[in-house]
Amino acid sequence: MENLPSILTPDLGLLFWMLFAFLVVLFFLVRFGFPTITNTVEKRKQYIDESLAKAHEASERLLHIKQEGETLLQEAREQQAKIMKEAAETRDAIVEKAEEKARQESARIIAEAKQQIAFEKQEAIRDIRSQVAELSVNIAEKILREELSSDKAQQANIDRLLDEVSK
Repeated sequence: MENLPSILTPDLGLLFWMLFAFLVVLFFLVRFGFPTITNTVEKRKQYIDESLAKAHEASERLLHIKQEGETLLQEAREQQAKIMKEAAETRDAIVEKAEEKARQESARIIAEAKQQIAFEKQEAIRDIRSQVAELSVNIAEKILREELSSDKAQQANIDRLLDEVSK
């Protein structure tokens, strides 16, 4: 059993060839394999970094767009409030103008009505005076006919009238 090579202790020639094969594989790996792997890993790292940067940029852009949207919405609300206020002011101005016009028109109608009433009153007064004068003349004529039926009554009436005029 001593002559048999042991599995645990390899022969020196086997170690040499194993070391040689390892060094050849290591050389090819270092020369061709590792740079390709490192380049691939580096490219993958750059791609991931670029993707992260783009995602961050897109997130910032989205946040900026959201802020712009909120700003535009706020401006639209302010503009709406301003338009509503202007519309209310315009409505109030139109209502006030219409009320003023109605007041002026009613004042004009009232003035015309007062003028018409005054005119009709004057007409009625003239008419009444005319009628009163006519009635008075008729009554006076009837009274005078009765009073002046005699000469003596006529003379007394003339004296009375002269006394009234001289006073």
